[in-house]
Amino acid sequence: MNKIEHIGIAVSNLKASASLYEKLLNTAVYKIEDVPSEGVKTAFLQSGPNKVELLEATGEDSPIAKFIAKKGEGIHHIAFEVDDINAEMARLKQEGFVLLSDEPKLGADNKLVCFVHPKSAGGVLVELCQDQKA
Repeated sequence: MNKIEHIGIAVSNLKASASLYEKLLNTAVYKIEDVPSEGVKTAFLQSGPNKVELLEATGEDSPIAKFIAKKGEGIHHIAFEVDDINAEMARLKQEGFVLLSDEPKLGADNKLVCFVHPKSAGGVLVELCQDQKA
């Protein structure tokens, strides 16, 4: 794993939360995107080398809707950049981690993604991200 790629924050109202984080981080949202595979609408902000992804559910059955219903708004996941997501997934499986998918999926910000189950990662939902090759 190369670095923290972003921190994901579950929000109930993307527009209101984007405004709040723009003020907090003193920077504008640079991208808003629907991610149907995850049932979310996202907004990205960048402050220096750090990125924040705000996640709003697009339906009641979305994992974000379920997260907010159970835990409320707040930090949802931490994402790590990887060079080869398939190799990293194989390594983590070998180490005994439980992955939430067998294959990487297309995620936000033109990334291939895979999540590590929080029960196998000390209670933290971990996302692996790889830039999608052009």
